[in-house]
Amino acid sequence: MLETRKGIEWLIEMLRKDQSPDGSWNYPFETGLATDAYMIILLRSLELNDEELIQELSKRILSKQEPNGSWKLFYDEGEGNLSSTVEAYYALLYSGYYSEDDKNLRAAKRFIIANGGLEEVNMFTKIMLALTGQYKWPAFSPLPIEVILLPHIFPINFYSFSVFGRANLTPIMILASKKFTIMTEKSPNLADLHLQRHSEDQWVRSYEIRSLLSYIEDGVKSLIGLPEQLRILAIERAKKYMLDHLEPDGTLYSYYSCTFLMIFALLSLGYKKTDPVIVKALEGIRAMKCEINGLPHMQYTTADVWNTSLISFTLQAAGVPPEDSMISKANDYLLTRQHNKFGDWVIHNPSSLPGGWGFSDINTINPDVDDTTASLRSISRSLPTDLAAWERGIRWVLSMQNDDGGWAGFEKNTNTKVFEFLPIEKGEFLLTDPSCADITGRTLEFFGNYTNLPNDHSAIQKGVKWLFKNQEKDGSWYGRWGICYIYGTWASLTGLLAVDVPKSHPAIQKAVKWLHSIQNGDGGWGESCHSDNKKTYVSLRASTLTHTAWVLDALISISDKPTAAIEKGIKYLLNSLEQTDWTTDYPKGQGMAGGFYIHYHSYRYIFPLLALSRYQKKFEKK
Repeated sequence: MLETRKGIEWLIEMLRKDQSPDGSWNYPFETGLATDAYMIILLRSLELNDEELIQELSKRILSKQEPNGSWKLFYDEGEGNLSSTVEAYYALLYSGYYSEDDKNLRAAKRFIIANGGLEEVNMFTKIMLALTGQYKWPAFSPLPIEVILLPHIFPINFYSFSVFGRANLTPIMILASKKFTIMTEKSPNLADLHLQRHSEDQWVRSYEIRSLLSYIEDGVKSLIGLPEQLRILAIERAKKYMLDHLEPDGTLYSYYSCTFLMIFALLSLGYKKTDPVIVKALEGIRAMKCEINGLPHMQYTTADVWNTSLISFTLQAAGVPPEDSMISKANDYLLTRQHNKFGDWVIHNPSSLPGGWGFSDINTINPDVDDTTASLRSISRSLPTDLAAWERGIRWVLSMQNDDGGWAGFEKNTNTKVFEFLPIEKGEFLLTDPSCADITGRTLEFFGNYTNLPNDHSAIQKGVKWLFKNQEKDGSWYGRWGICYIYGTWASLTGLLAVDVPKSHPAIQKAVKWLHSIQNGDGGWGESCHSDNKKTYVSLRASTLTHTAWVLDALISISDKPTAAIEKGIKYLLNSLEQTDWTTDYPKGQGMAGGFYIHYHSYRYIFPLLALSRYQKKFEKK
């Protein structure tokens, strides 16, 4: 077993050697195979013969296939994921380098047919299939595009969706209204994967959904104008929304999915494949390509700001001084990424000025609370040099607190529960941006440990009350942006302790008891991605470095001396720092339950370093 100090030094050196020349860390933001498959489909649809990229992406897709022919979103998902398998199968066929007779594709086809065929894939896969000619658009639009014209006073309007919901729904509404399809000479034929007769019930199956759609349609009918004129106006406004929210690299919000959809939406509006807007958008998502194990992966976005802020702060917590070139370069990079433009967040927060940070390297208009507090933590030891940036950031975070007392990711008071009834799978994850325990806890931890905001400040007290109110019965908290209950409980506990909630408080003691109850025999902790779908904690039945580090950081924060649980956890960390297996590749972040999980390549270094450093500082300093 490594000694604590040697483990810390090893982690510091690993991070030092991986820093980019501009001061950032650009570890891969790995989100499964969908973006790789969609890139092949996009290039073939645009008839761009980037054969080297198509071949290499195909190799990566094949390298991830399971023995039964399926593809999975995460290791313990089960037999396989139908939507992922259809996407991979379709992309490999469309690449032109594999045929239906290939043994790998035969196995994939058997899995698809055994699991219900194309009719059983998720809605987003159906949309991709529909716009490339493999699935029939529904007779009605899943969400009428005229909703973009509804006034803000209408209970359901365009800006009551989350920003990431708007970014994806805008091109989808255009495509659905146009029932756009594009095929080429190389388009595969997936007709034999249709196992049921087409009907709109394959898109919408619930009476409540139909009732909600009728309600929206009634709102649309209240608009003044002829239906044809309203549709033209709505399409024009949707197009303007997309073009007004392009980042400097040409992508829509720097997200792969909505940029992919935007390209097809622009084609449906008459744009040529060679139009400069489409060319630049394609260049933008192509530039997000990274390399993993010698093969390309199309990132959903880049995570440079998130990685850099977490790493720089953690290195400083481990004793690396702010004057170290590694830290000064990182903080210089972060300061150049603070936002000075207004984004959509101002719709629900009109009294604040810009001052937040976004997630990706290119993000200039879509800041979020978590990246902002993470970046502020990193520059906190450089004050007063960066005082203006510091004050702007704090003001923005305070202004983003929801009326319920919690903090959300990107926008304020954007949690319309009725959206869960829309015909959009996992709508609560895509369409709403509610207060969540992980961001609320981390925000409180920032205010409590790094600012002079008094603990009786109304914002802090409201945040504390929100966490108390939203604790699960077993003592845990659900974390929206990580996996899952361990993540939320770590963030909530450290946040509450930072603002001087007594260790003896029942909520704290209940959470600690829960963390102790889920420790594995090897001393570590691990949680399955199934937790978010099942809305309850599901053990991974194995330990991971990241989950273990989160729990240790929480337990160290509350303990006056190293407990048996802490000592066992530290031993697990030190014994496992250099291991590489499926647990180190397992997703620790979530984007959308059941459909989108994130493997942060940086986490295996960041959080063990944080836990070991705090353990050494608190218990081994003497």
